[in-house]
Amino acid sequence: MSGEAAPGASTGASTLLRGGLVLDGSGSPGRVADVLLHGDRIAEVGRHLTAPGARIIDASGLAVAPGFIDMHAHSDLAVLTDSAHLAKVSQGVTTEVLGQDGLSYVPATDETMPILREQLAGWNGVPDGLDFSWRSVADYLAAVDARGTAANVAYLIPQGSVRMAVVGTENRRATPAELDGMRAIVAAGMRDGAFGLSSGLTYVPGMFADTAELAALCAVVAEHGGFYAPHQRSYGAGALDAYAEMVAIARDTGCALHLTHATMNFGVNRGRAADLVDLIDGAIADGVDLTIDTYPYLAGSTTLAALLPSWSAVGGPEATIARLADPAVRASVAHELEVVGTDGCHGVPVDWATIEISGVRDPALSAAVGRTVAAIAADQGVPPTEAYFDLLVADRLGTSILQHVGDEQNVRTMMRHPRHAGGSDGILVGAKPHPRSWGTFPRYLGHYVREEGVLTLEDAIVHLSARPAARLGLADRGRIAPGMIADLVIFDPATVADRATYDDPRQQAAGIPWVFVAGRPVIADGRRTGETPGRALRKALITNI
Repeated sequence: MSGEAAPGASTGASTLLRGGLVLDGSGSPGRVADVLLHGDRIAEVGRHLTAPGARIIDASGLAVAPGFIDMHAHSDLAVLTDSAHLAKVSQGVTTEVLGQDGLSYVPATDETMPILREQLAGWNGVPDGLDFSWRSVADYLAAVDARGTAANVAYLIPQGSVRMAVVGTENRRATPAELDGMRAIVAAGMRDGAFGLSSGLTYVPGMFADTAELAALCAVVAEHGGFYAPHQRSYGAGALDAYAEMVAIARDTGCALHLTHATMNFGVNRGRAADLVDLIDGAIADGVDLTIDTYPYLAGSTTLAALLPSWSAVGGPEATIARLADPAVRASVAHELEVVGTDGCHGVPVDWATIEISGVRDPALSAAVGRTVAAIAADQGVPPTEAYFDLLVADRLGTSILQHVGDEQNVRTMMRHPRHAGGSDGILVGAKPHPRSWGTFPRYLGHYVREEGVLTLEDAIVHLSARPAARLGLADRGRIAPGMIADLVIFDPATVADRATYDDPRQQAAGIPWVFVAGRPVIADGRRTGETPGRALRKALITNI
């Protein structure tokens, strides 16, 4: 696997990847060929290429594929604080899509940024050394470029952050003037280079938007050629109705639709992915431009506070914490959690044995990590809701969780869909984050391709590179051909595997010795090189190439 130069060394503008199985992203059978890189581009693909002075990498016995694109990433702060970003680049990820689930740090105002920092602590932590001075999409993308990153970044405008900036955190309909203000912010974000709009319709305050409000924002996105990536109102009891609402918005506005972490969760939906496929296929037949992404695991991941009913979270984190000090509020919330099923828990009564603590903000609470709420409550001799409330308040809502509510048949059905792409939905913070943060892409290739045969190797590369590139409109990525950007991953089809587990999640994948971003190695002989060739991609610039 080693070439003629030391790993990561810069020996010139050209690199020759010799004799690998080239999986070009078209879905065609792989072929043994050489791939010549010059600068940040692929210069030539063919047999027996020569390139005097080029670094030579022996890729015989290995596969050469376009770099993987993570269509659902939560690296919004990681790309600004961790230039190595080993969790993602070691998987072969060369581009990530951020701003997910309707909540991120821009757009923001001086008033909403402190709220966002607190509300998102369970997703991203609150790292030292960041001044959080960004207020617009342009500000954030410029900060990514100034800092330098290992992989590329694409950004979605988070609808909940937009609503917070204009309407606040209240549960009410936006006024016409406020709707105009939100539309203007979305238009500005699209002009700044965002690729579309995300929403988090089980999270405050995005969940307070009605269908008409979402459609009004999607119409703006459609005008700018972007797409809508909703975390819809339910993945549980109301899942099909929630998906249907998103499809209707896309149909009515002409906005492209990307259903993110698209699956059917909880016991009420076991084995029902075929119903979702029927809805998706019907929409496509009607002309809706629709794609999906999924992660290849059964557990979900979010924050412990996300399970709360929306009414209890109105006003932001400080108001929520104050509210939970009231025994009457606790009793009401407990009834909704365990009997009714909150809107935050997808309309399904919570099973505390499925809620596992994966990370805490306060190190003094670290004993909770790796344990379920049911187990913590049993040890304390209190009802699970009391243990839940006490942990929420003590950790100031910064607790992250795994939610074991998936179904294997549903996972396999969705990943087979011809409009499917890969997305990790990986939260990188916490003592025991979900292993999908480190293992999503090698798990597709190792477990679901090589071991289970759910996808062919050629199809998997389309799902992980070419299709997401097409959804993003990245005309110069996602394929191996002359003139394309040299975002590439070299892996061993016989050994590639995820090694991250629920007990030990921060484990680098096996069988991925080389990863290139813009022609420069970010992984060489399995080790991080320190190169930071990634950049903030901007849709307005890319679509005008």
